[in-house]
Amino acid sequence: MGQDQTKQQIEKGLKLYQSNETEKALQVWTKVLEKTSDPGGKFRVLGCLITAHSEMGKYKEMLKYALAQIDTAREMEDPDYLTEGYLNLARSNEKLCEFHKTISDCKTCLNMQGTTVSLQLNGQVCLSMGNAFLGLSVFQKALESYEKALRYAHNNDDKMLECRVCCSLGNIYIQLKDYEKALFFPCKAAELVNDYGKSWSLKYRAMSQYHMSVAYRKLERLPDAMECCEESMKIALQHGDRPLQALCLLNFADIHRCRNDIEKAFPRYESAMCIMTEIGNRLGQAQIFLGVAKCWLLHKDYPKALESLQRAEELAEGIGNKLCMLKVHCLSEGIFRSLGQQEELREQVVKFLQCVEELELYCGMCGESIGEKDQQLQALPCSHIFHLKCLQTNGTKGCPKCCRSSMKPGFV
Repeated sequence: MGQDQTKQQIEKGLKLYQSNETEKALQVWTKVLEKTSDPGGKFRVLGCLITAHSEMGKYKEMLKYALAQIDTAREMEDPDYLTEGYLNLARSNEKLCEFHKTISDCKTCLNMQGTTVSLQLNGQVCLSMGNAFLGLSVFQKALESYEKALRYAHNNDDKMLECRVCCSLGNIYIQLKDYEKALFFPCKAAELVNDYGKSWSLKYRAMSQYHMSVAYRKLERLPDAMECCEESMKIALQHGDRPLQALCLLNFADIHRCRNDIEKAFPRYESAMCIMTEIGNRLGQAQIFLGVAKCWLLHKDYPKALESLQRAEELAEGIGNKLCMLKVHCLSEGIFRSLGQQEELREQVVKFLQCVEELELYCGMCGESIGEKDQQLQALPCSHIFHLKCLQTNGTKGCPKCCRSSMKPGFV
């Protein structure tokens, strides 16, 4: 199969894929991959297969195609293609919750000396790196990476990238419990979709609606949370986006739990767990076990709550997510206090304090904790995070943590 025929077949596959005929598209692209003699076409069709398998949640296949892309780029001796291949490898490892590998792949991308094409990919590399740092609960480095990604998005006028970064920023502020910012950023993403996204994939709208829904739930605006989540789920079902379906099911379950409707919450958690297990999202599985534990706590069924928390801890420890482990120890501490089991209680208190120390979740001005309750936060250009009220009342010329001179807030 020559260059022109390869190009025609790739386009045929894309039209089928955009018409939601995914299986037919995959058949066309797989045949192209077997028959083409054009390395550039081979690289491009591997990119199509990576995108499709990512949206289906088939991350191991995604990883396999990313490695094939890297081999093809090496054969072509093209640094731009090699950068793109490593970016897809980073994304595959990110989806598989192999966050240390993601960071390593991203660093490889950033160290490559390519042309302007590689430079245009750097924003996406920084976004993936930020997501990996967030997966490890390294909040300062996550914010630093998102800040860089936003700079690239603004410099290249890349609205799609800006939309994705805004959704990730919504996620980080959910975890840090600044729910005002957690809602602001996905709302900004939704604005970008409305203003610029007529030709974009509907997944961008679905993504922004999902993150808005999570923020609304945290703000106890449950009808708004349900409406946004239903909109996101509708698009996810239309497009066969399994990972987003799982996230929506988890959020539906959490909304029902917030309403104390445990009978509706449990089946949603179960459905979410089926997909999360199928696609290999271990962080999602840990979050489900946390939600299930909270349901058992509402029933005061402490043995079942502790069993769920143990499963969550095992998963969180396996992927290195310290915030999830912190939540496990906090909930376990409350259970053992209720049961009057002093030895187990002391063990959980020690583990909880160790997690707090490792996460550095405290304000460098007042010394009080960050992420314990809904509070307004502000990140400085160095990405150190403080209470907004502390920055407003304690005027200073530099960051109290690293002594950087500029106090001008960054994008985030």
